[in-house]
Amino acid sequence: MHIIANCTHTELKKAARALKDGNLVAFPTETVYGLGADATNKRAVARMYSVKNRPTSHPVIVHVSSFNKLQNWALDVPEYAIKLGRNFWPGPMTLVLKRTNLAGDFLTGGQSNVGVRIPSHPIALRLLTLFEDLGGLGVAAPSANKFGGVSATNVDAVNEEVGLQLNREDLILDGGQCEGGIESTIIDCTTSNPAILRPGAITYEMVTNCTGVLISEHSMKKSIRAPGGLEKHYSPNAKVIIGSNAGIDDGLIAMSTVLTPSGAIRLAAPKNIEEFARSFYNALRKADQLGLSKIFVVSPGGEGLANAIRDRINKAAADG
Repeated sequence: MHIIANCTHTELKKAARALKDGNLVAFPTETVYGLGADATNKRAVARMYSVKNRPTSHPVIVHVSSFNKLQNWALDVPEYAIKLGRNFWPGPMTLVLKRTNLAGDFLTGGQSNVGVRIPSHPIALRLLTLFEDLGGLGVAAPSANKFGGVSATNVDAVNEEVGLQLNREDLILDGGQCEGGIESTIIDCTTSNPAILRPGAITYEMVTNCTGVLISEHSMKKSIRAPGGLEKHYSPNAKVIIGSNAGIDDGLIAMSTVLTPSGAIRLAAPKNIEEFARSFYNALRKADQLGLSKIFVVSPGGEGLANAIRDRINKAAADG
């Protein structure tokens, strides 16, 4: 495994070739780092699942460089999904659509649909474009961490999570700290009304305002298996507890307006919702690095992105 710190055009061409040759490439997106494999290469995708310890029944998202590549993967795209794509791609949104034959069971967990996304991070977009120049059709890229664990938002976290499982021919592209910090919004577009399967930076209000279509009542239900859909997910080794009653040697993550109890260890004190999202996973990792047994998290109020943050907090704190 080799970490590329200076992602020049030449280095990204090498990374695109590595993907086409069936190797794995971890790369930054605007949300979290992804662990990429050629989405048409069953063996490469299987190895990616193995590195992550990911159940094969759990689908992965296919990443492409532009809207016109969607036709390779999706059928019967509804008008509201086209509006969403035109408005929010490239960006932190995944659309779940009826799949073409190209989207094999090894990507979709055996389901008749596929998740597709166009990331906005310049390194990710350039990598995808160069991969497609070589004849590639899409890159399957779940988060670059062990399944169920804390997502990686910087290259050190990627290396810590999967570095030892990568081969000599695999690559990690260093794009710095991810700006968004939490995963993409996942929207089911297989029925007459969109349904949000996982909240993210593209909010309920944004979806409704863009499409003029009401969000389905089955939003957040499990009619479709989607990444991040388990009750417990995004979990560190330390126990996550929702609340502010941190004691001596307990970790605390809360907005900067929340005081730190005497003896508690402040892991993050974000000043706004965007900073909370960006710092949350890093704070969870810091707790494990410090060997803490408990992390108290004060959930932020409000709608929009705050709703997505609460989803991640609730899943990190779930029993299981």
